[in-house]
Amino acid sequence: MEDMRETAAQFSRESAPSGEFVRQPNRFTDPVTAEAGRYVLYASLACPWAHRSIIVRELLGLQEALPLRIVDPIRDEKGWRFTLDPDGRDPVTGALYLSELYLGTDPAFEGRVTVPAVWDTVTSRVVSNDYPRLTLTWETTFAPLHRPGAPDLYPEPLRAEIDALNDELFRDVNNGVYRCGFATTQSAYEAAFHALFARLDVLEERLGERRYLHGDAITDSDVRLYTTLVRFDAVYHGHFKCNLRKLAEYPHLWGYARDLYRTPGFGSTTDFDHIKRHYYVTHERINPTRIVPLGPDPALWETPHGRG
Repeated sequence: MEDMRETAAQFSRESAPSGEFVRQPNRFTDPVTAEAGRYVLYASLACPWAHRSIIVRELLGLQEALPLRIVDPIRDEKGWRFTLDPDGRDPVTGALYLSELYLGTDPAFEGRVTVPAVWDTVTSRVVSNDYPRLTLTWETTFAPLHRPGAPDLYPEPLRAEIDALNDELFRDVNNGVYRCGFATTQSAYEAAFHALFARLDVLEERLGERRYLHGDAITDSDVRLYTTLVRFDAVYHGHFKCNLRKLAEYPHLWGYARDLYRTPGFGSTTDFDHIKRHYYVTHERINPTRIVPLGPDPALWETPHGRG
């Protein structure tokens, strides 16, 4: 189909001339060391990139070693807000907005302020917003701080396979839904749409043969896929025009997602209210009325999954 016109981008700096959404690089990529209590994880329950860090923190028992601060799900023109805290200020730094911590670390920063972000209480600076690396850091560098019996989410024999699948998940699924939703031309949208559903078909077949993506145990790949799947029918199907099929129309993917949802650390950190209010209220170019839909019914996630 030929492009009829180009529409205004939700994030103009991340829109290519072709109309494709091109996600900005991560600004802060310093290493994070395994020092209990030194770092604070800033995250949003709405954001899939942040959600993966929250899940891994729970699975590995890092709650005391890595304090967590949750931002308001609705992001305004100044970015992520601390309105969930008393007086609307972060109790760790006194900031009103996460952007204050970014600019305090790099006064020349002009990009989009993102979560997750890791604050170093010793140096008083943001040391990482590198979401692809953070879960791996919790899984490897923070190993001395893991709870007894914590799962090995990044086992050495599977790392090459996990890394390869994670790359495919990011390109076609995790970021693929954004490439659909933030596309500003028909051709860019269609390319992302076809890649997304082709990958979901492959994953549906893969999960028909095994309980989790790499066999009988949960790995980092499952965390990354879950955070997109749990938002799919509530947000991406309609809001981002990813509407060839709903997640609930994939027997294996839907059962797999509900299996993970019922696993401690997954469903307990999933907040559909935060998710829907963030996407439908914050993305005003996509949803100018800012009406938040009432469905789908979250009780569907509690239905039997028939796996395991």
